[in-house]
Amino acid sequence: VTIMTINKDTKIGDLLQECPEKASILLEAGMHCLGCPASQAETLEEACDVHGIDVEELVKQLNA
Repeated sequence: VTIMTINKDTKIGDLLQECPEKASILLEAGMHCLGCPASQAETLEEACDVHGIDVEELVKQLNA
């Protein structure tokens, strides 16, 4: 099993494809647009900027 390294430049589509179980963390953080086609190409940093979420904190949670 390849463990994906998640960082602020990780694309949401790649993250959800590799680690679908992480969707709940994104939803809890306030990203309710995971099914939106535009979000698939967005990086975590871009999505966090739009949603007012601390990207460093979210990356820590995703990698925990």
